[in-house]
Amino acid sequence: MEYKNLLVEINNGIAVLKINRPKALNALNSETLIEINDAGRALQKNKDVWVIVVTGEGDKAFIAGADIVEMKDLNAVEGMLFSQRGHDAFATLENMNKPVIAAVNGFALGGGFEVALACDIIYASDKAKIGFPEATLGIFPGFGGTQRAAKLVGLAKAKELIFTGKMIGAAEAYEMGLVNKVVPHEELMKEVMALAEKIKSNGPVAIGLAKECINKSLSLDMDSALMLEAKDFGLCFGTKDQKEGMTAFVEKRKATFKGE
Repeated sequence: MEYKNLLVEINNGIAVLKINRPKALNALNSETLIEINDAGRALQKNKDVWVIVVTGEGDKAFIAGADIVEMKDLNAVEGMLFSQRGHDAFATLENMNKPVIAAVNGFALGGGFEVALACDIIYASDKAKIGFPEATLGIFPGFGGTQRAAKLVGLAKAKELIFTGKMIGAAEAYEMGLVNKVVPHEELMKEVMALAEKIKSNGPVAIGLAKECINKSLSLDMDSALMLEAKDFGLCFGTKDQKEGMTAFVEKRKATFKGE
């Protein structure tokens, strides 16, 4: 897979999807959003990929935001279409049945942090800066930020971040519950890859089904959510992975999963 604005590397079941516009601090233009969507779909279909890591090229920015140069002259309809491109791309990351980890290695502002919020787990460098500065530009987060941030940290905290446009450090983001873990900058990818390896060692079909249940829990009533859980739990028992996992436990050995 080759892209103009992305680097995609696959090694031993783990794919690293890197936004590669360092001169623009990895800002998201329409072309990049389309490429993220395409790459996500391709990784979803790739049976050799079990975990995806998303990060930014360079040492300054994860993704500094959406491309203001492209946005500044858009009209209302064009703005809506630009937003939809972001929705489509990030929904691909959010809804694929494989875990996606964000390695936030620097500035993650506006659309940049919206990418991270679409991932399942967020690890941040201690040098990372996070925020939604859109209101300072006369707009607001339009790539899912108003929805995902509110569901993650609650309405009041999401409103404070979005209304003020303030930028916060990684430690404060962790305290708010916006990121899972803060690690020393130089250790970020090592920590993220260790996490990816740990996840990869478990049953991938079960993880994909669990992800579906967790993601849908916020949009379903309890009875419907529990019905989905029972259905997906049952589906696990039709897999070779479940037989291997439980047989390995009984035989006191490490399970070898194949995603089947």
